[in-house]
Amino acid sequence: MRISQEGIRLVKAFEGLRLHAYEDIAGIITIGYGHTGHDVHAGLTISEEDAEVLLRIDIVRFEECVTDAVEVLLSQHEFDACVSLAYNIGCKAFAASTLLKLLNAGNKKAAADQFLRWDKARGKVVAGLTKRRQAERELFHA
Repeated sequence: MRISQEGIRLVKAFEGLRLHAYEDIAGIITIGYGHTGHDVHAGLTISEEDAEVLLRIDIVRFEECVTDAVEVLLSQHEFDACVSLAYNIGCKAFAASTLLKLLNAGNKKAAADQFLRWDKARGKVVAGLTKRRQAERELFHA
């Protein structure tokens, strides 16, 4: 399964576009639409086109991690919401989440409520994450 344009718009909207590397709220050096990794360092600058390419490459990884972890059939909206969450929290956290456990147990309603639990960075509630999780939960239910 592949993320839809609606899902990509959600990721872009909440990640935002930054063409100069910066330290995100979790202290991770980031660039583009939330791209992190060994290729990102302080002082790095990229173009908007480069940011789009990095996003497309990164999205594939998170589509795969959701596909590999989820054992039940998902609608497009459910898949998009899960990919957005995984993109933001990482594959390891997604794979270990109660959300995934509930989803794989067939309890989609309880799984959807778990999106709201992922609203903290460094142990503190972050308003932007709260809004993102609400949007992901709403998309999951769409």
